[in-house]
Amino acid sequence: MLILWLLLLLLGIAQADISAIQARYDHTRIYSVHLESVEHVELFQKLSAATDSCIFMGYARVPGQKLTVMVSGQKVADFDDLLHSYNVSHRILNHNFQELIDANYAEVAPESTPADEFDWKRYFQLDNIYAWLEKLAREEPERVTLLDMGTSTQGLPIKGVRIAFGGENLTSVFVESGIHAREWIAPATATYFIEQLLHSSDPAVQSLARSHNWLIFPTVNPDGYRYSFTGDRMWRKNRNLFGICRGVDLNRNFPSSWNTTGASGNPCYYDFSGPSAASELETQRIMHFVETRVQSDRIRTYLSLHSYSQLIMFPYGYSAERVENYADLKEIGQKAADRIKEISGRVYKSGSIYETIYPSSGGSKDWAHGQLKIPITFTFELRGPPQSRELFILSAKEIEPTAREAFAAVQTIVEEASKRGYYQ
Repeated sequence: MLILWLLLLLLGIAQADISAIQARYDHTRIYSVHLESVEHVELFQKLSAATDSCIFMGYARVPGQKLTVMVSGQKVADFDDLLHSYNVSHRILNHNFQELIDANYAEVAPESTPADEFDWKRYFQLDNIYAWLEKLAREEPERVTLLDMGTSTQGLPIKGVRIAFGGENLTSVFVESGIHAREWIAPATATYFIEQLLHSSDPAVQSLARSHNWLIFPTVNPDGYRYSFTGDRMWRKNRNLFGICRGVDLNRNFPSSWNTTGASGNPCYYDFSGPSAASELETQRIMHFVETRVQSDRIRTYLSLHSYSQLIMFPYGYSAERVENYADLKEIGQKAADRIKEISGRVYKSGSIYETIYPSSGGSKDWAHGQLKIPITFTFELRGPPQSRELFILSAKEIEPTAREAFAAVQTIVEEASKRGYYQ
């Protein structure tokens, strides 16, 4: 019996150690490289396909492009040799990425934090976000309804809220956030939206809140979001298992020109589009929720929150083809960007996904606009700037200013769309 007890104790210790293991990025460097020629583009395309020690933030596409590359410590010397051998102009944005991650983890609120201490000065884990949503629904049932899309790949709920102050024949704004796990600023911004819509004393915000119904899901990839706290701060995908690798990039998994550009068929790649269109439970949950409510809730606006690069984009991502209301979306997006510059000085760029960041297929916005005909469809890439040395590791001190400017941009988008008759 003593031997059995000891074995169980050791097994428990081993399991605890496994669950506590975290990815490390000690001496990982962040480079910004300037691809000045076709030769440079082809070189980095080959490098992207050949190594898992270099993580690309985007794709090598055209001469003149600047590309951010994360290089693991043991490959820094080889990468530096490559740059000099082919005369690739570059600069080092960060010499030790783990230092940023350590500082970021220190800004996370303890899981024991009660829901009435929820704020926008710290990052919060999944259970804390859900507890706060539940508190709102419990304390303000006349205007907040707790929503649950269903379970994720690993059995976690996908929770959100519906905010409705009453009113006849209102249209709805759907907000999808956190589809990429490592983009912590996105869920933080989504919860800020909820707080403002419910509790702002600004008459303009109160009017905005009451002129539409709001369907907001802060973390539509709960498995990945949880793992970014417990396993790998830079995790992007969901946590589905495919042989030796995990995860599908959910924003490449929607049935909209699926896996045609800017996506991979390799499960070990960060942009793996899945074994088939809409293969993932999380994708299916989003699709079912929106499809079944697009008419009954009159969803006319679909917003998706991401980071980073300071962009306000609209469909399409898979093609240079212009959507039927391209001119309106271009003008509305630019007005939203102008509003951000006016209140914070930050420069955001607006345009179609294809034109503005890079070609990509299987995205939720292309699906929402192209198949469900939701006319006002925007993706936000929040702070920091395109050449950020922090990448997705945005300091908690940036949460409130980032969320504040994004909310002002959303206010502009809704107001401008209304002026153009999209909500009639």
